[in-house]
Amino acid sequence: MSEKKSPSGTHPPIPLPVTDSAVAAPQSTRLRKLFGLTLILVNVLVFHTFFLAPAARWYKNSRGDFQGLSTHPHGKRHFIWGKEAEKLFLSVPNAESAIAASRQFATKPHLAGSEGDLQTAKDFLTLLQTELGIESGSTEPFLEAGSPASRDATNSIPKTHKPKAWIDVYYPVMNTPLNRTLAVKSADGEIVWEAELEEVADDTDPEAGKYYDAVPTFHGLSAAGDVQGKLVYANYGRKEDYDDLVEKGVNLTGTIVICRYGGIFRGLKVKGAQDLGAAGVLIYSDLRDDGPVTEANGYLPYPQGPARNVNSVQRGSVQFLSVYPGDPTTPGYPAYENSTRTDGDNIPKIPSLPISAANAEKLFKLVAEAEEGAEVHLVNNVDTKVTPIWNTMAVIPGFITDEVVVIGNHRDAWVMGATDPSSGTVSVHEAVRGFGALMKKGWKPLRTILIASWDAEEYGLIGSTESDRWVEDFPEFIDKHVVTYLNLDSSVGGSRFSSSASPSLSHFLREAALDIPHPTESGRTLWDARNDVGPYGGEIVDAESVAVSQSVHAMTDSVGVSPLGSGSDYTAFLQMIGVASSDAGFGGSGQDAVYHYHSVFDSEHWQENYADPGFHRHVAVAKHIGLEILRLSSAVVLPLNTTHYTYELENYLNGIESIALDSSVDVDLAPLRKSIVALQAASHSLDFEKASAEKDLRKMIHKWAKRQSRLKKKLRRAYCRLKKALGHPCHGHEGFTPGHGCAIGKPAHSGPASKLRVGRLPAFLDEQQGLGHEVLYGLAMHSGFGEDALGAAPPRFPLARLKKAVRRIRAVNQKLVGFEKGFISKDGIPDREWYKHLAIAPGKWLGYGATPLPALSEAIQYEKNATLAQYEVGRLTDLIDKLADQIRVHA
Repeated sequence: MSEKKSPSGTHPPIPLPVTDSAVAAPQSTRLRKLFGLTLILVNVLVFHTFFLAPAARWYKNSRGDFQGLSTHPHGKRHFIWGKEAEKLFLSVPNAESAIAASRQFATKPHLAGSEGDLQTAKDFLTLLQTELGIESGSTEPFLEAGSPASRDATNSIPKTHKPKAWIDVYYPVMNTPLNRTLAVKSADGEIVWEAELEEVADDTDPEAGKYYDAVPTFHGLSAAGDVQGKLVYANYGRKEDYDDLVEKGVNLTGTIVICRYGGIFRGLKVKGAQDLGAAGVLIYSDLRDDGPVTEANGYLPYPQGPARNVNSVQRGSVQFLSVYPGDPTTPGYPAYENSTRTDGDNIPKIPSLPISAANAEKLFKLVAEAEEGAEVHLVNNVDTKVTPIWNTMAVIPGFITDEVVVIGNHRDAWVMGATDPSSGTVSVHEAVRGFGALMKKGWKPLRTILIASWDAEEYGLIGSTESDRWVEDFPEFIDKHVVTYLNLDSSVGGSRFSSSASPSLSHFLREAALDIPHPTESGRTLWDARNDVGPYGGEIVDAESVAVSQSVHAMTDSVGVSPLGSGSDYTAFLQMIGVASSDAGFGGSGQDAVYHYHSVFDSEHWQENYADPGFHRHVAVAKHIGLEILRLSSAVVLPLNTTHYTYELENYLNGIESIALDSSVDVDLAPLRKSIVALQAASHSLDFEKASAEKDLRKMIHKWAKRQSRLKKKLRRAYCRLKKALGHPCHGHEGFTPGHGCAIGKPAHSGPASKLRVGRLPAFLDEQQGLGHEVLYGLAMHSGFGEDALGAAPPRFPLARLKKAVRRIRAVNQKLVGFEKGFISKDGIPDREWYKHLAIAPGKWLGYGATPLPALSEAIQYEKNATLAQYEVGRLTDLIDKLADQIRVHA
């Protein structure tokens, strides 16, 4: 029987059965689908078990305890970096904590080498242990300088992966006062008047009233002696002041010179007198140098008001700082307990004493009224001996442990030192608390951070610098590993913010200050505080004093940052090794309450009532230096601006040209100028390489993160398909996460994708939800940790390209760090060879203040020797040509 056909000639359709539910697919189809999904899951599990998990475990084991990661919901580990870290850090320092810290450190005397000083070393150690999560152990970690344990504590920093803290004990020679006398004697030898040398104080200032005689007024490292002679006034005791006396025919042989503080370092006042044959020196605080804040302008003296207490005395070291700083008896080698000692060439041979404004006024009056032949009798007996001091140190390891950022503040004071140095100690205290808070939240710096609380700075930078303390003890370590040094001496002594730094750090320092709010005024920044003035004013002002003050603070670069001379713990880092350094804080504006420098009146009472009521400035400085540390320790390319430095060199040379014209010294500066221009061009090539190297690394990370993101999405979809096939729902917010074996929840950071910030690799990695942990690991490993282990990186990771990118970044950073070192000459500056930096150094007759191109400048200004000046031009030219070759990047 033939079949019927449809009109179109085709077979009629077979109708589908009518049912109330869907018909299941054939059993064989379901099994094939389930088998496929299971196979995908098995592959995922194998990939996780045999590749990702072993790599993660190896990474964890190779880095010790995997510090720097915090555990987040759903078992995820999370880096905290970049802006997130900065925000958390800036939320920590606060006034209440700062005041408590100041009261802890600044309410008792702690002269270097004293029991009080030892206690502050222990207190700071406790702070570091508590905040940084360092185990205290059963015994205190006191390490004898020079011992294997002490040397290993520092030299092992590049291999350190857990925070640690310790105290190094050094043994410099220092002195303390015994009996001292200052008297006026008549021609027949009778005592006309004898001075009360101690500061007179009452309980209006509680600590000053209690401790006014705890540390007698004296000069550190002063010579012992009993001398008598005619009194001669030498103004500020500067070289030009002594030259003026000589020109007028004044013979200083056998005289007692009296000069006022200010203008230059006090030790050079004594040196100038000693060189001209004086028998002794008195240095006093002159009310003319207090600006308008004087009793003559109607202000009450401290502690009743902001004017100077006329009984205040400025203690301080009188070593010849511009010759070489530190322990005079061990020049060129560390001061261990058993070190060989010399007599020392950087300390006076004649006695000196500091005296108050009140005693100086009485002395001038009596001598003026005395009969012919009246003389001044000066006695200074001191106890000079080897004395232990204590440097408290701590390390926060980074991923790149062989690059170290150092922050330092000295801890010792002449009496209580609420400003110098305890205001700086307080700001570092708050910064340490901020670092600790970050570490508790999963932060770990890219570079290692070293925190130093130096001792014996007041005697002459002994704890940190000179040729026999930490820098000279570990010059190879510093030269090889330290990338920058940030110093903090006094953070608050007035209302005006100022900063000094290597020119390569000027822009960086300013940018950080622009990101910190003004401590007392909304709508302004910390950088704006450079123009702040105090609340006091008046019409009676000494013109010469104003001129001297302005000359001291006149030199700033185009950014507004001054060059570094000496006078604090950055000296050896910069001047011996060539480490880019900085120092910043609040000082007097001329209209602030008078700061009683190195006096018993540098007290907590003065600090809380006049210098910084509410301690807002202490907190602002803590935030500023902490922000700098965070950025220096996290930037892939170090934020050092060598090009700005090269143009400052050109400005330095312009100044030398003016000095040569004024001195009538004929010197050809053209070769040096040509070399500086070539260095500028080389630095520009380095700028391009910095940008290009970081851009290439960024592109590679973006590509890798994108690939990882696609893989995770595929795995998540496969996992959900498997769950559905097994009859379980799969919600959009969950899935399988390789490396954790648990459901995928919301990412630790929700919100829009972040743009990669130049110089913030760790922040970018975090913003990509942790996909770049292995990249960060590879960056750290290639920065000195060996290549063998890198073979364990996960499959398909572009390790070869990463190694190439890291090698390029590494080369750039080495050039940046090496720039400052390029100005170091092994022969140093003539007559003071300890200073080896030929671009900047403390002035030969300044001490504190900086002199650009010092060897060349002094050959012209002081020696007036054209031959010597031309020789120095040649030395500089050779150094700069060599430096240009080192930093130049060839296309």
